[in-house]
Order: sequence, then C-alpha cells, then structure tokens
Amino acid sequence: MKKAIFTLAIGDNPMYKAAVESFEAYGEKVGADVIVSDELHYKLKVNNKKYDASPAWSEKLYMAELLKKYDRILYIDADMIIAPWAENIFEEYSSLNTVYMFNEGCYKNRTEHAKKINSILGEVDWPIESNEMVYFNSGMILVSKEANLFKNASAEEMQKVCNEVKFYDQTYINYLIFRDKIDYVCIDKKFNRMPLLGLDGYKDASFIHYAGRGYREKIPMRELKYIIDYCDFFAETLSEEEILKYKQQSWHWYMLKQQRKTKLPIALLSAVFGLFHPQHKY
Repeated sequence: MKKAIFTLAIGDNPMYKAAVESFEAYGEKVGADVIVSDELHYKLKVNNKKYDASPAWSEKLYMAELLKKYDRILYIDADMIIAPWAENIFEEYSSLNTVYMFNEGCYKNRTEHAKKINSILGEVDWPIESNEMVYFNSGMILVSKEANLFKNASAEEMQKVCNEVKFYDQTYINYLIFRDKIDYVCIDKKFNRMPLLGLDGYKDASFIHYAGRGYREKIPMRELKYIIDYCDFFAETLSEEEILKYKQQSWHWYMLKQQRKTKLPIALLSAVFGLFHPQHKY
C-alpha cells in the first residue's frame, strides 16, 4: 500500500522547514512519502479581508490528484509538529472507506459557517453529537481512495464560498463529507492537539497543531514558540549548530514582522525588542 504525507509550505518561514523535517522523520518511521506543495494548483480569487482567508487553502483539493497515485494520504498543516514519539496513525485508523479528522465542533460552535455554506451550495443536514454540531478541523486529514471524499469536489464550488464563508476550505470539506454521505470518524485529540483544548499536556500529543496564536503564552510570536518546542522535542537528533540556526531564523522572522509594521531598520528593532525578550533573541 502506497502512503504519503502531504503539506503546503510556501515561503521561507522557519516553522515550515521544521514542520517538513518532522514530517520526513515520521514518514521514514511509518513508510510514507512526503510531498510538499510549494506552489498552488488552483487559482482562487480570494479578496474578502473580513475572514483573513488565503488562496493557499485551496491546495487541499490537490489530494484528489495524489490519490490517483497513492492509496492513503495524510494531510498535515505546516503549523504542526509530528513528535518523535508519535504513534502510527495509518495503523491506528485503518479503514479505507473512512475519512478521519478531529471534531472541533465539540469545543467551538461553527453553526454559522454551516448555515452560510448551505445557503450558497444547497441545504445539507449537519450531524449533531452530544448536543453540538459536528465540524471537523482540516489541519489533519487521513483519507484513502475508497473514501471518495473528493469525488464531487471542485475548485468552482470552492470559489463560490471562499469570499463568503469563514475557514472556507475547512467548511467546504465538512460540507462534502455530509452532502456526499462520506463515512467519517473523529480521531483522538492526540493526532490534532489544538490550542482550543488548552495548554495543559499539549507537549505529550503526537501531532501538535500551533493554529492561531499557538501555545505562545508570554512568548511574542507563535513561530518563536514553535521553534522552541521543535528544538526541545528533537534535541537528541539536532546538532547545537542546527538548533542555533533555527532560533536565529525564527527571531529574524519576528523582526521582519515588526519591520512591516514600523518600517524601521531590522538592526534597531532587534536591539529594542531584544531588551524585552532577551531569552528569545539569537
């Protein structure tokens, strides 16, 4: 059986590089190829600033093409770390007719998004579990050919909703599951450990998702926290030089963000922000 881990990583964000390296280590362990999209295959016109949406989110549709070559695809967002101790998700969730995702609807009410996409693409019944509407997070998707998740999917439909529905890609994938009556199972939270579950114990998970603000607490940017955790998790395999380089890159990324806001020289910004965050400056 041919398996692949798929992600989208465009740009030089150090978080993406670390993510891909964690995916590659996991791929070696579970016998899966790693495929990284560094360009878009679908050109959506996304222009609604209200939802802070990205045209890149459409790339999840590319799994339909990959499933012509691979039997199973594990899609992972590039703001995740697959920990060195992660279990083999392909073995834990083995049904080929089932889509496996994490149900964030238990923790966040997403009925507004469901109603909106229903009004655009047609009415669909969204299931209710424990008095909450089922709504899956699309940061991690395990799918096989036989599940037919993308059989009736199209970039044209996604274009219709991308400026009208929050989390348009995620909401559209949920819509496909319920419209086309795809078999689904909610995965254990350890395979998509999200910040909405709180901070306690997140480092024990297998797939750690730094969505939104991530787990940064008093650290000023999620990329900084991501790299700190990544270097901690992989301390046994990373050299001191590699750790230093990652932390330097994440600090520089933070300075680039501040420069876009202030238009001030990076050297000045680094000196000033280094006074407030000396433990994070490299």
